[in-house]
Amino acid sequence: MTRALSFILFAFLYTVDLCGQEGIAPQGAALFSGFVPGSTAAFVYIDTITIEGNHKTLDRIILRELNFAPGDSLAVAELSNILVAREELIMNTGLFARANISFKNWEGATNKVHLHITVEEGWYIYPVPVFELADRNFNVWWVEQKRALNRLNFGVEFTHLNLTGRRDNLKVTAKYGYTRQYIVGYKLPFVNKKQTIGIAVEAAYAQNREINYATQGNKQAFFRDEDEFLLQRFRVGSGVTWRPGLRISHGFYLEFQQNRVADIVVKELNPDYFLNGQRLQRFLSFTYTFVYDERDVRGYPLRGKAVYATLDKDGIGAFGDRNGLTLTAGYDHHWLLHPKWSLGILTSAKYSFIREQQPYNDNRALGFGKYNLHGYEFYIVDGLDMGLTRWSLRYELFKKEMQLGKIMPIKAMRRMPLRVYLAANSDFAYANDPYRNSSLNPLSNRWLWGGGAGVDFVVYYDKVVRVEYSFNNRGEGGLFLNLSLGI
Repeated sequence: MTRALSFILFAFLYTVDLCGQEGIAPQGAALFSGFVPGSTAAFVYIDTITIEGNHKTLDRIILRELNFAPGDSLAVAELSNILVAREELIMNTGLFARANISFKNWEGATNKVHLHITVEEGWYIYPVPVFELADRNFNVWWVEQKRALNRLNFGVEFTHLNLTGRRDNLKVTAKYGYTRQYIVGYKLPFVNKKQTIGIAVEAAYAQNREINYATQGNKQAFFRDEDEFLLQRFRVGSGVTWRPGLRISHGFYLEFQQNRVADIVVKELNPDYFLNGQRLQRFLSFTYTFVYDERDVRGYPLRGKAVYATLDKDGIGAFGDRNGLTLTAGYDHHWLLHPKWSLGILTSAKYSFIREQQPYNDNRALGFGKYNLHGYEFYIVDGLDMGLTRWSLRYELFKKEMQLGKIMPIKAMRRMPLRVYLAANSDFAYANDPYRNSSLNPLSNRWLWGGGAGVDFVVYYDKVVRVEYSFNNRGEGGLFLNLSLGI
């Protein structure tokens, strides 16, 4: 545990030091540089703001991302950077394929300026068939599970990213196959006049005939029963979000969960799946999230930084089947070193305040979600605590806007921005698991390194396909495919 805490402290101090260094100017900052027609004044005054192209999205949703309004003044010296940054914020709503802020009129005598915002709305409705892998990543399914078709999910997912033009999100999902799952959720980012408070609700139910009951050799061990559902999960929750500034947000969520496993799981496979041989697990949980994000493009950032943290308390109130208090936090920093070169450093950490043994399925550290190491795609590491840092140096090989024309039936997607990057990666991690079996899972409680090189394809602004050759300090290597579709 001491070594894990040392790693987390080192990562935190290192990234705080990076925060204090002078940042790189935005790539697009030269767009307005020096353009002050007919005036040498230090400030310009916003006279009018007009918007064009938002057929569905309400004006106030776009204006919320500006942080200035008619009647405000802006420093001329900072004007170019301000407008480029606001374009990025509009794009980071996820609603638009393009956003541009231009000067429609600038009165030299009064130094009043008319700003005109032009947006191109993206495709908001995704009533698509579901065809997805049940495994952690493509590589596990392709190699270890031998492309087994019974590990696929299929069904229908309806997602509307802008249901009423208020940036509200409706999601209805029905999946079958490996997992039988039903989800209904709705998010409304703004319910008050100042557009600072939002709400979210979601309910989900899932069943599986196969269960990951343990970790053996730092890989998931599975058991399947064709006649019985081995795992059933139900959850329902709601929350409130608070966004007091353009780049900062807080979230407060309350959720009820009920999970059940079959007798064979706790009697023969793993009595500590829920701990102490329990078949039923019920608990209330409270989650607080914090995000400060000033990255340029969240799907594939080239400059800027982000700080995020989540505090989870599982087990409050009437139900005592779960008792956990976990903090996960991270810091990302990206530098545009040159128009074609960028460097990104991502640091993440997890710490469990309650040091007693946790249920198996709640003891994840590395190998799930965004907590992955290059070269360790086939492995997972359990633990109460975790530290991870990832370095990526990227070079832009290709940048072009493809015109797909009528071969793309969705009109909003006929213009496809495409960027291609070469990437060199290097990752370090440590996971602390005081309850581990060292002979069974040797990757916990030791330093891990992985890295390599690859090609990243970025399409439609935030959808990323990575083809990478990676290797690790165990002497293993291979070609890996990773997808991040941002839907």
